[in-house]
Amino acid sequence: MTRPNILFITSDQQRGDCYGFRGRNVYTPHLDMLAAEGTSLETVVTPCVVCQPARASILTGLLPRTHGVHDNGIDLDPELGEKGFAASLSAAGYHTAKIGKAHFATYHTYGDSDTVESIPGSTKVPAGWRGPYMGFDHAELVHIGHNWWLPEKPPAGLAYEEWYYGDGRGAQKNKLLWESHRDHNGAPQVWSSKLPVAWHNSTWIADRAIEFIKQDHDKPFCMWVSFPDPHHPFDCPEPWASLHRPEDVDLPEHRTRDFEGRPWWHQAAVETKIEGKGAEIRTSYSRYPEISDEHLREVIANTYGQLSLIDHSVGRIITELEAQGLADNTYIVYTADHGDWLGDHGLVLKGPMPFEGLLNVRAIVKGPDVPAGKVSSEPLSTLDFGATFMDWAGADSLMEIHGRSMHDVISGDGTRDAAMSEWELLPGRVGVGLSLRTVRSKTAKLTIDLKSGAGEMYDLENDPHELRNVIDDPVYASLKADLTEILMSRPDDMRPNQVQVGMA
Repeated sequence: MTRPNILFITSDQQRGDCYGFRGRNVYTPHLDMLAAEGTSLETVVTPCVVCQPARASILTGLLPRTHGVHDNGIDLDPELGEKGFAASLSAAGYHTAKIGKAHFATYHTYGDSDTVESIPGSTKVPAGWRGPYMGFDHAELVHIGHNWWLPEKPPAGLAYEEWYYGDGRGAQKNKLLWESHRDHNGAPQVWSSKLPVAWHNSTWIADRAIEFIKQDHDKPFCMWVSFPDPHHPFDCPEPWASLHRPEDVDLPEHRTRDFEGRPWWHQAAVETKIEGKGAEIRTSYSRYPEISDEHLREVIANTYGQLSLIDHSVGRIITELEAQGLADNTYIVYTADHGDWLGDHGLVLKGPMPFEGLLNVRAIVKGPDVPAGKVSSEPLSTLDFGATFMDWAGADSLMEIHGRSMHDVISGDGTRDAAMSEWELLPGRVGVGLSLRTVRSKTAKLTIDLKSGAGEMYDLENDPHELRNVIDDPVYASLKADLTEILMSRPDDMRPNQVQVGMA
């Protein structure tokens, strides 16, 4: 058998439970089918619960304090990025491609920048640029993809923005992008965009992935297809925005803010005044107010619409893979960079409260030797994917990594003790600085702020909704000791704290 192709698909800020087959009332038929025909990984921890660190970890196979992108607004060192799984596979004879959102470097920089992904740096990129980038031979990138901001007009922006404005209708598209088809009862950051789906970035990403698959491949490929949704703002285009009625969506069972018994930073992270550069954006865009059920229904219905559009796009990509006769020799992986609280404990979006909806992104895997219908709860990490790809491809890593191949878990009876997440959180995001480290075993979770020593621990087997912090309960002293030992066993290869060059 020839070496397998690898199709790696990610969404941005998708909860691990937001799939039809996992019990949510969301229409995801293609992803449900992928899970039925492959293996569902039910415990896959993100190495960090915000975007840039999580994505840098996926690429490099390293924890955030080691690759240095320990918070948003810090650029990944190209010397590390160019030794990640993409470069390792390229060195082994694979054709590698990145389609969609990358976010290995900061968009909104405080000053001038030459990085491809920064707004000022993108103006210096030649028209028609398609990589190489961060070890990928080919790169067709959506510059930002979150429509709180209009797509950057050339000469700024990247491949998607070049296409978006290329027909001369940019002003018309932008007007439609921010118009709402209907009223959403004042729910913050929610509208049903009038932008036709043909012009939406989810559609464009699928189109470009399909074109890549259609190429005459004289060697195996690894393509990372990266959708910017269902990230806020919740601006799903019609008709997908109306696919799920707000009155029909499933609400979290526990959706009231509950600071009692939590570590101090839970309340501080939502109440402390944010100061400094970017404070207005952080306050209005990154921090979501306490929400009514009426508004939460609007948020969830719109998120479900975004996910159904992604599901449709995934279906189109897989259909082309099958049409080209490549499906039987291709590993397909679907996951997310991190999740979203989406109403859990009265919270929406993300921040330094690593509840399961944010931390555990889960995954679906299908491929040549992947069992159909298997469900695994072994605690894995998204930084393990690069090692897994290299294992499947027979490639050697170009550097030492923390990631470990999942192949024995996916296709055999391999086990894992725990997975780790960390966030060296600088004060600009929520007004307080934290040094968070989380360890997630199959049945429990411990988080410690290494600066203050405060923490939280949950018995997920008996308390799946994380209602009772048992860190100081003597009944759980032995569990706390075991998890603390794992948490403190992190490799001693951390870089010094880095300086943010922008917001994100």
